[in-house]
Order: sequence, then C-alpha cells, then structure tokens
Amino acid sequence: MALLVPGGGVRLRLSRPAHVIRPVSVSATLSPPRSDADAVDWVEATSNFFEKDTRPIMLFDGVCNLCNGGVRFVRNNDRNRRIRFEALQSESGRKLLRRSGRSRDDISSVVLVEKDRSYIKSEAVLKIMEYIDLPFPQLAFFLQFVPLFLRDIAYDNVANNRYAFFGRSDSCEI
Repeated sequence: MALLVPGGGVRLRLSRPAHVIRPVSVSATLSPPRSDADAVDWVEATSNFFEKDTRPIMLFDGVCNLCNGGVRFVRNNDRNRRIRFEALQSESGRKLLRRSGRSRDDISSVVLVEKDRSYIKSEAVLKIMEYIDLPFPQLAFFLQFVPLFLRDIAYDNVANNRYAFFGRSDSCEI
C-alpha cells in the first residue's frame, strides 16, 4: 500500500497478516525531488582539476593549526611532490567536497580526492601516508588492520577538539 504524505514524499508500508506469529513490517520513505542545484554532476564539474595534473588533492581546514601543521608535515615528507593541497574553505575546495559527496560547508574532516575516488577521515590519513616517504606507507599498511569504526572514533575525537587543543590561525598554510 502506498500513501502520499505531505511534503511530496511517498511512504510504503508492507506487513504480514495478523495470524502470523512474528509479523514483519517494512517501510521506506522517498525524499522529495532534488532541486536543480543538487542535480549537478560534481565529478564532471571538477574534472578540470585532473586534466593536466593527476596528482591527488588533500583538502584541509585552512584556519586550523593542527591541519596546517599536517600540511607542513606532508610537504616535508613528500620529496616527490605527489600530493597537491587545497583549503576546504576555498571555492575549489568546496567544489571538491561536493565531488566527494560532502556538504560544501563541511570542514570537519581532511579529504583526499583522487581522479576516480575520494577518501574521508581516517581513510584519507592512511591514503596520504601511502603517498609520502618511508616509513609512512608501511605504517599505513599496519594501521589498516585497525577496524575503520575505531580509527574514525579516534579521528573524530581529535577533529572535534582541534581548535581547543591546537587553536586557529588567521591565515592558511598555502
């Protein structure tokens, strides 16, 4: 049975007859149609970032002292310059966030954007470690065996308190 609900959504509810010992209900809600702004193909819209330079792009919070220190660390340990950098607050950073399936104003996580894939939170950190010099690729190999949910809990605890522990800066590292 399909029911129209106010707001343009559709609610579908299926249930077994009452004489069944364990009734099961399934419900699904379809959201209203997206606006034209949400219909943008962000991979296509940002493909020019990878036309001439296929190196991945590390997105970071440009006013966070911890993040700026992370950029300096990666630069110092990336002798072959295999990673590019962009602040999350920049227009390019916002477009690449959308490409990665994030809100354009979401500055809660470091993001690594490759030509065909994006990495968020602890996965981004491990992927960045794979690109920089020894011994970090080996360390990333061992850290991948820590379950993702545990890595992301640790990541979120640091990310949520980064301004309190490390402060903010008035300027971006790049």
